[in-house]
Amino acid sequence: MDLSSIIGIVLGFASILLGFMLEGGEFTALLAETAAIIVFGGTFGATILSFPMADIKQVPALMKIVFKEKQYNISELIVTLTGFAEKARREGLLCLERETTAIDDEFLRQGIQLVVDGTDPALVRDILETQIDFTEQRHKVGADIFETAGGYSPTLGIIGTVMGLIHVLGNLSDPESLGPSIAVAFIATLYGVCFANLLYLPIGHKLKLKSKKERFMKEIALEGILSIQAGDNPSIVKEKLRAFLSAKVRQENE
Repeated sequence: MDLSSIIGIVLGFASILLGFMLEGGEFTALLAETAAIIVFGGTFGATILSFPMADIKQVPALMKIVFKEKQYNISELIVTLTGFAEKARREGLLCLERETTAIDDEFLRQGIQLVVDGTDPALVRDILETQIDFTEQRHKVGADIFETAGGYSPTLGIIGTVMGLIHVLGNLSDPESLGPSIAVAFIATLYGVCFANLLYLPIGHKLKLKSKKERFMKEIALEGILSIQAGDNPSIVKEKLRAFLSAKVRQENE
């Protein structure tokens, strides 16, 4: 599990609730059925309208990505590619075909297979870079869904508040109900702003960050694959890939 996602959501909402209750408020005062319908229903409706249904259907899978930690071991990838370079230099590129069955990463496996098949280096780069770009584009759509919801949510909160105030102004003959009615009206704004800034927008940012990490790993793999195909010395392959690492990480792996 991605603990930062869980801790962030729990801490964010808990801080809001705790602060409200320390001021003397009651939790039940924050529950407003009509405000929830307007804000959440309106936000989801506007977001669904903004994207094709095929993209909306990916939301459950995107939530799994947010809460599932995927480990990226760059050092291990460099060791693997350097090992492939040593075998290819010693036995030829065709020997790598035996290695493809043991490769879990689909991108790396595809790249090595292209090299074994004797594909032109320029075409190998073009195919793999295209895959990287389109994968990132698909990930961007997922992040855009949540960022779009984060944009609509505060606006729907304001709409809910305005509707509540209209109802209040229509019942000025009952002064005793004005205070509670106004409070309920502003809960819609609270819902809209809180969920936008504590849930939708952070999730969109997390998806973008994870996409960047995946792209970074694939770019390292791409350079390693092309170096192997070019017949570079394994030590050169290793140093070329280590250039992707920060100085601190390079020192730790020396």
